[in-house]
Amino acid sequence: MRAFVKIVLWSLVFVALPMVAAAQTPAAETWDSGLGAGLAVGAGLAVGLAGLGCGIGQGLTAGNTTAGIARNPGAAGSMFTNFILGMVLIESISIYGLLIGLLLVFRIPAGS
Repeated sequence: MRAFVKIVLWSLVFVALPMVAAAQTPAAETWDSGLGAGLAVGAGLAVGLAGLGCGIGQGLTAGNTTAGIARNPGAAGSMFTNFILGMVLIESISIYGLLIGLLLVFRIPAGS
């Protein structure tokens, strides 16, 4: 529980501190009176959280595949095929996060 509280507090520091700094600047210096700052924070969160989740998923997948191959070396071929397929699907999720971040930064409507 104590580690969770530390994570939440540090997350608030890294998210809230830039927002406070952006609020202190005059409106003329922010993009579109604050809209661009929100888009930049959203883009950073999209890419960061997608990368974090995919990194955790890839670590678990690689570790469990390695443990499975160590226990049963005869099944290494089928495990490796499933491992590669799982890694490709996990990477596609991080690419979607990057795409959302780029859409937010460049303000390209997703529908057009």
